[in-house]
Amino acid sequence: MSAESHMRRAIALSLDMMRSGKGGPFGAVIAQGNTVIAEGFNQVTSENDPTAHAEMVAIRRACRALGRFDLAGCEIYTSCEPCPMCLGAIYWARLDRIYYANDRHDAATIGFRDDFLYREIPLPPDQRAIPTLRLLPDEGFAAFAEWQQKPDKVRY
Repeated sequence: MSAESHMRRAIALSLDMMRSGKGGPFGAVIAQGNTVIAEGFNQVTSENDPTAHAEMVAIRRACRALGRFDLAGCEIYTSCEPCPMCLGAIYWARLDRIYYANDRHDAATIGFRDDFLYREIPLPPDQRAIPTLRLLPDEGFAAFAEWQQKPDKVRY
């Protein structure tokens, strides 16, 4: 399958699942070359899960299918530019490439907050819309110090 075929499938998922009432108009496909590893569609409202974006669902399914948390060698095709949460997950999963159809500005025109979130991230924590306060950093660092010394840690 070509890149265009994978993208058409992501767009078809966005339409089909939106029309079925399972979530918003977002679909994603993770492929390794011509082989589709996993598909996902937005399930935020049907699963009552604000993290059930198409990309997140596809990443979870791809990791299960391949039996690993590292998706290097795979690409993601998504019907919309990933939001900051999904973009972070894509980087954590080490996907090789991102293809998208609509962008964050297109999403904003239909009422989604992707662009707002992108504007929030570079702000200092104390200037963000949700109050963000640091609490007990010295106590919190104990787990980091122990991790640093842990000889059998699995890096990710």
